[in-house]
Amino acid sequence: MFNAPNGDEAKRQLDLFIDKYQTSMPKLTQWAEDNIPEGLSIFGLGLCEFNRKRLRTSNMIERLNQSVKQRTKVAKIFANEDSCLRLVSAVVMEISDEWQSSKAYLSLSDDEFLD
Repeated sequence: MFNAPNGDEAKRQLDLFIDKYQTSMPKLTQWAEDNIPEGLSIFGLGLCEFNRKRLRTSNMIERLNQSVKQRTKVAKIFANEDSCLRLVSAVVMEISDEWQSSKAYLSLSDDEFLD
């Protein structure tokens, strides 16, 4: 669904999924019917395909979580909650600086950002 070329096709694929699994997995299909349309709202933003694909993935947050986990594993034990928060904040600030100074993750020029 999320790899569909447009919103109409994504909605069609969702409907096919719901029809296929309605009887065998009613809880899953009810959840999908209630929640997936919110995720498909990315198609309504008028973004170019490149930016739409970048925004629908969780790669950036997964990388952030991996870095935080890696750094907190090294420290192992924290004196208190504040010391953990300071370390995590420092890691997040460092990654933010890297993201700001590195190659742009999204194309932000008006000509390329939107379809």
